[in-house]
Amino acid sequence: MQTTLRSEVVFEGIGLHTGEPVRLVLRPAAGNAGVVFRRTDLTGQPTLRALWHNVVVSPLNTRLTNNDGVTVSTIEHLMAALAGCGVHNVLVDIDGPEVPILDGSAAPFVRRIVEVGLTRLAAPLRAIEILQDVTVSDGDATAVLGPATTLQIDFEIAFADAAIGQQKKTLNMANGAFVRELCDSRTFCRAADVDFMRANGLALGGSVENAVVVDGDDVLTPGGLRHRDEAVRHKMLDALGDLYTAGAPILGRYTGIRAGHAMTNKLLHALFAHPDAWRWVECDIKTAARLPGVGVSMADLDAVA
Repeated sequence: MQTTLRSEVVFEGIGLHTGEPVRLVLRPAAGNAGVVFRRTDLTGQPTLRALWHNVVVSPLNTRLTNNDGVTVSTIEHLMAALAGCGVHNVLVDIDGPEVPILDGSAAPFVRRIVEVGLTRLAAPLRAIEILQDVTVSDGDATAVLGPATTLQIDFEIAFADAAIGQQKKTLNMANGAFVRELCDSRTFCRAADVDFMRANGLALGGSVENAVVVDGDDVLTPGGLRHRDEAVRHKMLDALGDLYTAGAPILGRYTGIRAGHAMTNKLLHALFAHPDAWRWVECDIKTAARLPGVGVSMADLDAVA
């Protein structure tokens, strides 16, 4: 069965790129509504559905747009929290063009969602089952979706900075693994990239308080890393959020090698362009038990480092 929130949840913060204050409210929604953003600061309160074909390709974040050119940016951490907590339907009211960055991870979203809890809806839950491999590449970056009985994520990154270097991780996302293993991993960047982005009007709200900033061997963020491999964990977090724009949970294996937001969106375009590569499956109790958000509890949050 599909789910929604038991009650509304409010977040206040600043946008990573705009640096502007923003208020975001998660509201319960009816079955089959999906994830819908509503710009409350604009006339008519236009809406945007969080679906792959409404995504504007960007290397820095995932941005939604509608037919009128209205946008909402940096949705990936919230989308990961919704996917990882098993929230299928929600109305996201937001009074600005960018989701607040909070601490740079999905943990603040997850904590409030778990505290509020979910309500089951009468609508049956469907998942997207991957039937055959779909692959996209761009230079040395590759993303693949292949068959699996649960959502699995494999990710590999390589950066010149020794503070990151080469990292690789594999996770079966069932049974609260996202909450325990990934949700507190923060976005990261090189100190030189911060200077470049700010010079070009980006990352105006970024700081060592909401991102892991590295410079060669050094981690400049106070307190250092939350995990030795926090960088690859955050890339997996991003991938989960971006995959949730498929419009339903995925039963399949995602492999990302130096992939990012644009590559994952390109992969979803390729998947849905090949109808023989996937199918809808209605989730019985056994299938639903293998989805990322099923059974998540405060105990999973307590296990977060």
